[in-house]
Amino acid sequence: MRPQDLGLDEYGDRRRVPGLRREELALLAGVSASYYARLEQGYALNASPEVLDAIARALRLDAAERRHLTDLAAGTRVRTPSRRSPPERMTAQLEQLVEAMGEAPVLVLGRIGDVLAWNRMGHALYAGHLDVTGPDQPRHRPNMSRLVFLDAHTRELYADWPAKARAAVGTLRLAAGQFPNDPALAALLGDLTVRSPEFAEMWAAHRVKAAGHATYEMRHPLVGAMTVTQQSLRTEQGGIVVIATTEPGSPSRAAMSLLAHGTTVANPATALHD
Repeated sequence: MRPQDLGLDEYGDRRRVPGLRREELALLAGVSASYYARLEQGYALNASPEVLDAIARALRLDAAERRHLTDLAAGTRVRTPSRRSPPERMTAQLEQLVEAMGEAPVLVLGRIGDVLAWNRMGHALYAGHLDVTGPDQPRHRPNMSRLVFLDAHTRELYADWPAKARAAVGTLRLAAGQFPNDPALAALLGDLTVRSPEFAEMWAAHRVKAAGHATYEMRHPLVGAMTVTQQSLRTEQGGIVVIATTEPGSPSRAAMSLLAHGTTVANPATALHD
């Protein structure tokens, strides 16, 4: 974002970095530069909703970014000791939802992307190389961000892998605002930062993106190329239900049907693993 984009004068001065200065953001938000500096540094712990809204308007944040800003502000007010949370579990309502999806590939992810459950097609599409009972083991569940950045099969699965990787980082950035004291999330971020230079670079960009819907070109090892749309629904517990769809009558739908037939032959029992 440049000063001229917001009606501010540049006065021909040189800037060490592109974008707005702290003083300019404070002016746009209607607060003093010193107060804005304290907000940035986490020293002002009681920013009002009006101040946060003014900052969001000044930065032209979208809905997801506004929520992230609010979560970050709330996190500075409450500093609770970090404790390991109990393993996340599937609710009866989520189990019913997954079963109602029929042959559509479905994943149920926890608050930091651990796979809580997948149906037969969800496993076949996204992780056929992994043990189908993986979600049944809370301390060893697959994690989607780890798969995206550290698993060779998942990297090959997405023809446009960078787009999928950026989406994963954006979702984790939101989770970091919602669950700032979660030790499992801190461990995940640390592991990815150390083991994946690509993750470290994307994380440093501070991209925030809410899970919604996205279309990806996929290269499945069993049925070939597919165009798949991923619809993501938020759960009350902070997790995500991912549903994969293809266009009716398309080659991608035919490939998905072939995958469904192949998995039925290989494993006649259709089960929800959680």
